[in-house]
Amino acid sequence: MHQSSLPIIHGTTVNLIIICGPTASGKSEVALEIARRLSGEIVSADSMQLYKGLDIGSAKPGKSDTDAVPHHLIDIFDISERLDVFRYVELADKAICEIRGRGNIPILCGGTGMYIRALLHGLDPLPSNPELRARLDLEFDNDAGFEKLKAIMAEKDPGDLQRWRQHRRKLIRAMEVFEITGKSITELQKTWNDKPSLRYKVFARTLVWDRVLLKQRISLRTDRMLESGWIDEAKGMISRGLLHSPTAHQALGYKIISEHLDGKISYDKMRERISIETWQYARRQITWFKNQTPESIPLNMPASMEKLIDEIRNSGFIS
Repeated sequence: MHQSSLPIIHGTTVNLIIICGPTASGKSEVALEIARRLSGEIVSADSMQLYKGLDIGSAKPGKSDTDAVPHHLIDIFDISERLDVFRYVELADKAICEIRGRGNIPILCGGTGMYIRALLHGLDPLPSNPELRARLDLEFDNDAGFEKLKAIMAEKDPGDLQRWRQHRRKLIRAMEVFEITGKSITELQKTWNDKPSLRYKVFARTLVWDRVLLKQRISLRTDRMLESGWIDEAKGMISRGLLHSPTAHQALGYKIISEHLDGKISYDKMRERISIETWQYARRQITWFKNQTPESIPLNMPASMEKLIDEIRNSGFIS
């Protein structure tokens, strides 16, 4: 794997606390408590919290939380802007080093596994061609185009199709890479080191819940979000072009809410489908963090915050 340079401050590698895990696992609450007790600042590792307007749907921290603890990489981009992992790493590196420069502890918190992995290990920059990408986006934009794309990928690149058959954007990216290199992303990634060195010194924990309890938490969270005005938020964002945005259209729930707003499904069916979609996403996150973040130690939830804080203090991690 391509090794990006290590972020350095005052001649030493930067320390970074990481709280990661699936959606609805309580990451924000844990990170906030650590930040309050240890003079920390939180850096979001949530790909949708970077976008303005996706407040309820991406479970952004409330004003009381952001007033209590500084938060970074939230409300940075308009939904019309495309964001990729390399831009995220650039922004996160800058935020983390600025936090350390102030003498505070950076706490990375989120569930976008690719962002976290890229920040910790760097990524081999896969080739891109903006003109080719624009053509592919146009050709495969609608549902019929997506089915056509899957048929093409089944012949050219079955490995990447299996990986991302439900994800239009990722399949289009895989097609772009294949057209340029003649190789799949999966094949190219096999040439990267299995255990690349870390760009940061980390104290990392992955929040782990019993799956039945996590499903219950997702269901309750869905209810709270809908009761807090998510439908009105979605209506406004959809009118601004959310469903046709280059990256932000991936945000969970909004497309399903649009079907309810169009009268295609009932409120109860909408709520049920959002919970199911969120649980499916959580399962993918669980698999990712289990396989792709070996540096992160599982933390069974609910957990004692006192014990966790003591572990951080006793680890010698905080100077």
